[in-house]
Amino acid sequence: MTSNETVVQIENVTKRFAGHTAVHSFSMTVPRGGIFGLLGPNGAGKSTTIRMMMNIILPDEGRIRILGEEGASRDMSTRIGYLPEERGLYKKMKVLDHVVFLGEAKGISRSDARKRGAEWLGRLGLSDWTMRKVEDLSKGMQQKVQFIGTLIHEPELVILDEPFSGLDPVNSQVMKDVVVDLSRQGRTVLFSTHIMEQAEKMCDRIVIIARGEKVVDGKVSDVKREFGGRHIALGYHRNAERARPILADRALVAKVDDYGASAEVEMAPGGDPDALLRTLVEADVGLTRFEVVEPSLQSIFIAKVGQDAASAPALEVA
Repeated sequence: MTSNETVVQIENVTKRFAGHTAVHSFSMTVPRGGIFGLLGPNGAGKSTTIRMMMNIILPDEGRIRILGEEGASRDMSTRIGYLPEERGLYKKMKVLDHVVFLGEAKGISRSDARKRGAEWLGRLGLSDWTMRKVEDLSKGMQQKVQFIGTLIHEPELVILDEPFSGLDPVNSQVMKDVVVDLSRQGRTVLFSTHIMEQAEKMCDRIVIIARGEKVVDGKVSDVKREFGGRHIALGYHRNAERARPILADRALVAKVDDYGASAEVEMAPGGDPDALLRTLVEADVGLTRFEVVEPSLQSIFIAKVGQDAASAPALEVA
């Protein structure tokens, strides 16, 4: 892959904090264009990696190149849009004034920033709040304002650290639509998340990091194919409890991800999906879905990361 095709190149990066290794010998290549997901549980090292990319902290070992240069310099700020995990706005400023301020900080003229800011506020449903103080906005609205500040200068690389965290479904959908549109414009979007469903639907490529180390890297379609196995998606409308002893039969089923009213099942070697279906029907389990599917990113994530790591509390250095 040539430098023109590579937007981010991370090579064998390690970062330690007071004896704790947050990121260990981590490498990642982000190609130009599309949506790239940096995935992992809380405390895995995602935010530490992004902060190193942005030159907020320096790696102890390894090398990072952004848009062909060593790390993100101040001179590159007009080419990069960065939404940090820690949200921060001036609460007493009026919303439009704050957006203009963020635009001017990225080198846009005041008049241009005001025009673009008004357009973005309208697009994200904040037109009625332009003259209100930031402190009057809900948390989700404030997140939209900071999101606008990330994009107002039309960067070629957009880096979003947990952009959907804390958003309700409506606001999450609005933000998702913007991210997808950015990708269609030819911009490169890198976002971190621990929410696998979003990543599965949006990302072209992913890296999964756990305990500071890379465990998965590739196109989503390739990752699913390489994971292998035969997976069945189940849905129930009655007698779901009768399915549990059937799914516990390890001669038939290797693993189960049980959601109560639905489940994802990995068949055991030699297990017959027809036999599973027949057994469930004979037990009078009311099925709304029985479908052979690709493994979900969630199931791959759990298998690669481990249940303990996937549910671990966040570390401050992550």
